[in-house]
Amino acid sequence: MPVTRAELEARERQFLAPFAQMSGDTRGRVHAEDAPTWRTQFQRDRDRVIHSRAFRRLEYKTQVFLNGTGDHLRTRLTHTMEVAAISRNIARALRLNEDLAETIALAHDLGHSPFGHRGEHVIDQLMKEHGGFEHNRQSLRIVEELERKYPRFPGLNLSWEVREGLAKHQTHYDTPPGGESFPHHQPSLEAQIANLADEVTYYSHDLDDGLDCGLLDEKKLLREVKVWALAARHVKRQFGDLPAESRRYYTIRQIIDQQVTDVVLNTEAAIAAAKVKSADDVRACRRSLVRYSPERKKQNQELRKYLYQNLYYSHAVDEPNKRAIRMLAEVFKSYLETPAEMGEGARKRVKTDGLHRAVCDYVASMTDRFCMKEHRRLFGLDLGI
Repeated sequence: MPVTRAELEARERQFLAPFAQMSGDTRGRVHAEDAPTWRTQFQRDRDRVIHSRAFRRLEYKTQVFLNGTGDHLRTRLTHTMEVAAISRNIARALRLNEDLAETIALAHDLGHSPFGHRGEHVIDQLMKEHGGFEHNRQSLRIVEELERKYPRFPGLNLSWEVREGLAKHQTHYDTPPGGESFPHHQPSLEAQIANLADEVTYYSHDLDDGLDCGLLDEKKLLREVKVWALAARHVKRQFGDLPAESRRYYTIRQIIDQQVTDVVLNTEAAIAAAKVKSADDVRACRRSLVRYSPERKKQNQELRKYLYQNLYYSHAVDEPNKRAIRMLAEVFKSYLETPAEMGEGARKRVKTDGLHRAVCDYVASMTDRFCMKEHRRLFGLDLGI
C-alpha cells in the first residue's frame, strides 16, 4: 500500500526527538488548503520552493565570483544545494525534522540580488528612503507575495514554520529581519540548523573556489589558518602524499566533517542543558541551541577574516564586482526614470507597491547575466565584465 501523509506523520512522532518540529503540528498556512495525500506539509513546501522561478534563477546569480567566470565555481544555486545537504545531515544526526531543515535551506537565498552581497548593499542604499532592502526579508516577500503560480493566493503559501525560518535567518553576512509575525526569541532547531549550515558551507567551499582560481595558497593556509592546518594534517596522516586536486578535495571534505561533528556534539549538549521538551520550548530559549564549540567558533572567525583579506576583497574578485554593482545601480535608476522599460508584472506593481519597491523587486530578481543584458539594452555600453 502507498505511504500516506498520516503514516509519514506517525513515523515522525515515533522516530524524531520530542523537541523536533513535527509536520503534523504545523501552525498552518495563511490560505487554507486541503492537506497533501502522499507528502507531509513540509515536503509539500520543499517541492514548491524547488519548482519556483526564484529558485531556478539562483543558477545565474553570484556566490563569490561573478556568474560565468568559471565552469566549476559555485553559484548561488550550488551553494543553496550544498547548504540543504549539510542541513539534512545535521538534522538527521540530532533526530530532527530533515524535511523542514532542508526546505528552509533551499529557500534561504531566494531573495538574493544579482552580484552577491555587493549587489544587496547597493540596492539597500538606493532604497534607503523607501524601506531598504535585505535579502532575507526579500526571500520572505518572494514566497508570500511575488511568486504567482496559484489561482487562489499570491506567493507559495508555505507553512508558518518555513516562513519563520526565513524571517529569522542570520549569518555573519546577514542582518536579522525580525517581524511581528514571528515574535519568539528563536526559531525551530531545524531553522537554526539551516542557519549554521549556511556558514559551514561558505567557509569551506569559498576556500575551495579560491584555491581553484589560484587566489588562495595552500602553504599560506597551512601557516595562517588553523581550520585548514588541522584538516590538512589529518589528510596527510591518513593518505600520505596526494595529487594536488585530491589533496585539496579531501582537505575541504575534512573541514566540513570537523565542522559538522563539532556542531552536532555541541548542539546535543546545549539541548540537554536547556532541558527543552518541545519545539516551542526551543523557541522560548534566549539564545540559539545549534552552535559551535567556543574553540571552533574562534577558529572560524580567524578563517572568515582570512577570506575577507585574501579572497573577497582581492583585486581579481573586487574589480569585476565594482563594475557590476555600478551597472546594477545604473539599471535601477534608469527604471525609476522610465518605468515602462520594466517587465509587465513589475509595471503593474507600481500602482500597488509604489515605484521604488516595484523597481527594487524587479532588479533584485534579476540574474547576473540578465542585469548585464538590460544594461546593454538601456545604455548600449559594454563594461567589459
